[in-house]
Amino acid sequence: MRSSLLLLLLIGLLPYLNGQSPLTVFERSKGLETATYEEGIAYYQKLSQAYAQKAQLQPFGLTDSGKPLHLFTISSDGDFDFDNIHAKGKLVLLINNAIHPGEPDGVEASMMLARELLSKPKAYSAFLDQVVVAIIPFYSIGGVLNRNSHTRANQNGPVSYGFRGNGRHYDLNRDFIKADTRNARSFTEIFHAVDPEVFIDTHTSNGADYQYTLTIIPTQKDKLGGPLGEYLDQKMMPFLFDYMANSPYEMTPYVNSLGRTPDAKGITDFLESPRYSTGYAALFHCIGFMPETHMLKPFKKRVESTYTFMQGIVKILIRDAADIVNRKKESKALVAKQKDFPLQWKRDTATYKLIDFKGYTATTTTSAISGLPRLKYDRQQPFTKQIPYYNHYIPTSSVERPKAYLISQAWHTVIDRLRENGVSMQRLHADTTIEVTVYYLDDFKTRTRPYEGHYMHYQTKVRAEKKAVSFRAGDWLIPTTQWTNRFIIEILEPEGPDSFFSWNYFDSILQQKEHFSSYVFEDKALEWLEEMPALKADLEKRKKEDPKFAKNGRAQLDFIYKRTPHYEKEHLRYPVFRIE
Repeated sequence: MRSSLLLLLLIGLLPYLNGQSPLTVFERSKGLETATYEEGIAYYQKLSQAYAQKAQLQPFGLTDSGKPLHLFTISSDGDFDFDNIHAKGKLVLLINNAIHPGEPDGVEASMMLARELLSKPKAYSAFLDQVVVAIIPFYSIGGVLNRNSHTRANQNGPVSYGFRGNGRHYDLNRDFIKADTRNARSFTEIFHAVDPEVFIDTHTSNGADYQYTLTIIPTQKDKLGGPLGEYLDQKMMPFLFDYMANSPYEMTPYVNSLGRTPDAKGITDFLESPRYSTGYAALFHCIGFMPETHMLKPFKKRVESTYTFMQGIVKILIRDAADIVNRKKESKALVAKQKDFPLQWKRDTATYKLIDFKGYTATTTTSAISGLPRLKYDRQQPFTKQIPYYNHYIPTSSVERPKAYLISQAWHTVIDRLRENGVSMQRLHADTTIEVTVYYLDDFKTRTRPYEGHYMHYQTKVRAEKKAVSFRAGDWLIPTTQWTNRFIIEILEPEGPDSFFSWNYFDSILQQKEHFSSYVFEDKALEWLEEMPALKADLEKRKKEDPKFAKNGRAQLDFIYKRTPHYEKEHLRYPVFRIE
């Protein structure tokens, strides 16, 4: 029996042992089909068996589908310990696929890239001597398993594909910072184990029609900032644009149009917040890319363009891997000492550059369905025009880094997320009272429609006060002298657009837990007004200034109640405290 199994294994590996390159589902179908989950994992299993000294496929945490994420690693010297890899000064490239399983271009491109790197070691020796490649074959596994041929109504192939939502109907490219899904928490484990310098998350875009097969969203240079932001803007992106221009697949920035069409008012950088994969990666000083192939181009060309982009990354890393590694180390050191951290950004409308853009002429025709005007792109009328490209963002609000944050152990979900993201924390050993800066929520708005499982808060305004607050043994102190500061401040400062307050982690403090009965509190209120003349003066002033308030007895009692010790101190008090 054992001999039969060995024979079957050897037969399966014959193409590899004979030096032949095994074909993917995409290649066998002449560019019409993409691999199923089972076919994709089986392909990587065969590669890991055939090249066991250089390649490893390992399960890495569950997803909402019940199946694990897998990580396929190529390490030319056979060392798969990422601590060792970084100690050797090697760069780690992480590639994530099928975050939106209806967009499988990267699934196929990654399989081909893995095969080429392993089967042609001499051709790639200059790359593999410096770089370890880690590939997540399928991220939204539940979406991959939900296979169909219709949900991508605007897309030109493949024959069948997965669904955008995962097993719990989440769009996983909105879940990185909030981590509602098992997928995101397992990705967090992978990301911090790998600690990549460069990250690629493969996609297919909707939107305008134009001549390009592939557009690119790099990490927004200003948000990335520091040595890595400068390198990305001044060296890496110019190289990649030139490389793609000299291939069959010239590339342009992601077509995020400011007008009805790209040539109307130009295009702007996509400002990715950390709910998105590349925005999350940037918090940890990692250069991220979202290659976005165009939905209307044939699947074959989309895969080929994604593969070509990956080859461009290979070329630039051969040249600059050591520089990028050093810049990440420098960025980590700098952020541990950085004083001010931006929370909100806006596009600089005064700064742009003109780029050549290859589009199609937009026309307006009459809809045969509604009889109303409709937009149509005429592919018989291509053009090349110079259009403005806005890629500069400026901070609109910043916060000064405190010495540390304090949070009660009661908020264990938040503490878990901090720990999972590599944040160093210390527990208080005894009950103590500490003078801290306390935030009170003065104002915020809440979305009226659900978004990825949440009714998000926005336009948050806080009031800061210095107070002595009692803490218990076991509560958590979070120093801000660490390289994870960007993540710490992004989630803990409530005015941030992707803060944990914005994502409803602290909503229980928004509800008042104790109240009063008017007929009982009326007599107590009189006593308080006698004891507190200033309160009585404030009440009379408010009645004069606000006629509606003057006619509302309950509102007047509430005004008094909230200024006495009866009012709970935790209501609207943000439960994360700053040590200045």
